[in-house]
Amino acid sequence: MIRAAFQRDDCGRIVSFAMTGHSGYATSGQDIVCAGVSAIAQTAIGSLQELAAMNPDYRLDDGHIACHVTYPEDAEHALIGSSLMESVRIGCIQIQDSYGKTYLTVIDE
Repeated sequence: MIRAAFQRDDCGRIVSFAMTGHSGYATSGQDIVCAGVSAIAQTAIGSLQELAAMNPDYRLDDGHIACHVTYPEDAEHALIGSSLMESVRIGCIQIQDSYGKTYLTVIDE
């Protein structure tokens, strides 16, 4: 099972996410749950860099993706960054709703 955990700051913005584990939905290379979660997370990391002009601290390993952000003072880029981080959570919840908590569990701390 994949565990997707999200942490928030005092303003309620997501400041980090970590996805750990393998879903077990299908064999490696055929697992749509793992592929979906990985694609969402990696797209968000690239989008934080390109669209929000942020430099996220991230790690991509087999069975583990983590990302931590520090929001910029610039309100526009901070809003873009916050929206991108929320989109990761929303995408994971949609996958969880479609495939079940047996394969993906989302934790919003």
